[in-house]
Amino acid sequence: MSQTAQQMLTCAGGILAGLAVAAPLLSWQQRALIRARWAANHDDITGLPNRRLFHTRLRAALADNTPVGVVLLDLNNFKSVNDALGHEVGNDLLHQVGRRLTSLPENVWITARLSGDEFALLVRGTREDTEAAAHAAWQAIAAGTILVVNGDLPVTASVGYTHTHHPNVSPRQLLTQADSAMYEAKTADGRVREYLPHRTATVRSRDRQRH
Repeated sequence: MSQTAQQMLTCAGGILAGLAVAAPLLSWQQRALIRARWAANHDDITGLPNRRLFHTRLRAALADNTPVGVVLLDLNNFKSVNDALGHEVGNDLLHQVGRRLTSLPENVWITARLSGDEFALLVRGTREDTEAAAHAAWQAIAAGTILVVNGDLPVTASVGYTHTHHPNVSPRQLLTQADSAMYEAKTADGRVREYLPHRTATVRSRDRQRH
């Protein structure tokens, strides 16, 4: 074998050896990047999409002129669970609620945990589709007691929803509308309410109470 051929073989062997060493590191870095991207867009307690991803999908739907509905859910008396049983039980409850909400109809595009005990649904379709999803979410949560580490807990939620097919509506407007309806439901019977324009005063009243 010529000296040149030997040099080429030696060089090739070095390259292959280097690749063999680098491949596991590159694979680990790729997996770490995937995990980091997932963590940036998902809630660590429930595994659901977080507020950031929900807003991204909602903005995309509005930009595409897709008729969409926003459903907000707030667990009733969740604070008493944390106070009486501890945050570990509260987190377990949130996780179980998240699992129930993932079984909703296919037109629910995304189910997210926004913060605390507040969840959100992004629904594609008509106002009737949004209404159906809102009631399905309420029923999924209230269908039966939820098993946590300390036993079974009865859980219900206050649900508010709104719908639009207008491209000039902003994500913030839709979330404010759904929040207004949700708060109206919480102060009434803790069930489901649709947004109506006159209910915006309720949100302003609540904001004054917060501050």
